[in-house]
Amino acid sequence: MHPADALDARIARTGSIACVGLDPRPDLLPAALAAPHRAASLGTDAVATAFIEANQRVIDAVADRCAAVKPQAACYEAYGLAGWAALEATVRHATEAGIPVILDAKRGDIGSTAAHYGQMAFGGAPDLDGEACPGMGADWLTVNGYLGADGVEPVLAAGGGAFVLVKTSNPGSGELQDLELADGGTVADRMADRVAAWGADRIGDCGLSDVGAVVGATYPDHAVALRQRMPDTIFLVPGYGAQGGSARDAVAGLRADGRGVIVSSSRGITGAWRGAGTDDIGAAARAALDAMNTDLDAAR
Repeated sequence: MHPADALDARIARTGSIACVGLDPRPDLLPAALAAPHRAASLGTDAVATAFIEANQRVIDAVADRCAAVKPQAACYEAYGLAGWAALEATVRHATEAGIPVILDAKRGDIGSTAAHYGQMAFGGAPDLDGEACPGMGADWLTVNGYLGADGVEPVLAAGGGAFVLVKTSNPGSGELQDLELADGGTVADRMADRVAAWGADRIGDCGLSDVGAVVGATYPDHAVALRQRMPDTIFLVPGYGAQGGSARDAVAGLRADGRGVIVSSSRGITGAWRGAGTDDIGAAARAALDAMNTDLDAAR
């Protein structure tokens, strides 16, 4: 199924535009969850198995009320092979639950290297007999598009969707992305134009492209302006909650039909147990997601 169609259908089915970030860290694990894994093994294996359990509990708790999940690859890669196995297990569990997966890896390279990044996320790398190997099983991959078309198109050729960095939520994003160009507009504006062009012939039945854009909630005025440049693009919006973006900020880039935006929250959901007075990471995540959905619905 076309990635944008699948995501749009999921939003219609759940009524949610929330994306749950699965960015585990040891200090985000309840003690009661971590203790058995610490007792059973040491080092990276203990961390990885604890990550798997925590993620599975969260996924099970939010499966019927979110648009997507977004594991941050770096959180897993830091733990080597064990962490990579935890990422694979997490993606598989989400997929089996019917949730679209956005692999947040922000890859950026050209040619065959970009193609390999796509094959990592979506599958298709050849084995020794020339048969296609399975990839991570993600539906979307975040991509750094500042190398140009030859860093994006090979990823798309692997069969998934790409969310391309356009206007990111971090305070330093303006150092480059807000630079004014001699012929008008900013660097982010020019990237938005490229995203729209790359996705122009990749629009699904829902009217949205599988070349999306990362547009931070911390810059709502930019989101409004960028929507004019990318009318058929899904915005992946980080920066809500812990980074300071409000619900109104997060939905600033919605299309006139109320579609085209998904809003990400990570530790605000997976770390919600810390302020809820419970070690039940799943129940706390579900309650936090319900509150986020209510907040976003009111803003919409």
